[in-house]
Amino acid sequence: MHPAAYSRGVRIAADPSTDPADYEYTHQLRVRFAETDAMGIVHHSRYLPMLEEARIAYLRHIGHPYQDIREEGIDMNVLEAFVQYRRPLLFDDVVDVHIAMASVERASFQMAYVLTVESEVRATAVTAHGCVTPAGRPTRLPTWLRELAANPRST
Repeated sequence: MHPAAYSRGVRIAADPSTDPADYEYTHQLRVRFAETDAMGIVHHSRYLPMLEEARIAYLRHIGHPYQDIREEGIDMNVLEAFVQYRRPLLFDDVVDVHIAMASVERASFQMAYVLTVESEVRATAVTAHGCVTPAGRPTRLPTWLRELAANPRST
């Protein structure tokens, strides 16, 4: 594939901050042994479930549990994910996943993340999401989500 063709398909444009103070919400989790690999560090594939857990907790925190969103006839599919691994996470680390709305379009949005352990940045990430109907057709973002992006909360 020609590099220019690939770049047109990339949706992620957010550049996540490494400063936890730039984020609206923090979700804490503890690394489980099952998430580590043979080298004793968290396997790269386990970061995406951590981001999902934080994202779901964030939605619940702002009064929009994901199940309620689905009952309104909207799903928020992950279109792309980007993770930059800076330092490894280890078994039993207590990880603070800081999360914020990064950008909003008509039918898609991006979330930015920084993962820290005792204030040390371990990873940054961005996820791009598209809103779809139960039939899988793109649909506009809910009004509350557009308003949230225009007026982020500080928690």
